[in-house]
Amino acid sequence: MKKTALIALIALTSPVVLAAQGGFLSSNTPSSVHTQGGFSGPATKLTTVNKAKLQRDDSWVILQGYIEQRVGEETYTFRDSTGTILVDIDDKRWNGLVITPKDKVQIEGKLDKDWHEVEVDVKNIQKLQ
Repeated sequence: MKKTALIALIALTSPVVLAAQGGFLSSNTPSSVHTQGGFSGPATKLTTVNKAKLQRDDSWVILQGYIEQRVGEETYTFRDSTGTILVDIDDKRWNGLVITPKDKVQIEGKLDKDWHEVEVDVKNIQKLQ
């Protein structure tokens, strides 16, 4: 009985299960990534990184651009033609997507401003064609 439970635990945490989850992929990233259901927020106009940085804390923003690199466990740098901003993308927000720095994406989320930096707490991410 203990062997069966151990085998089931190993199977659930194996890279095969993780690989079906999606996420951000850079040249340094292993191919295991993340996913779950998505979120569709309220209708808001598309904005730019520079304009987003001027908005109030907790403002809803929609940005289009590129995720350049991972800088923390769930923190990435996002770039558009006007600048860069940090984005926080929970593992469950990837929705099975595999994104590279060359893929243009649209992110929707809430601005999180503190004393030293501005970050977008991403609630939805889409790969654009």
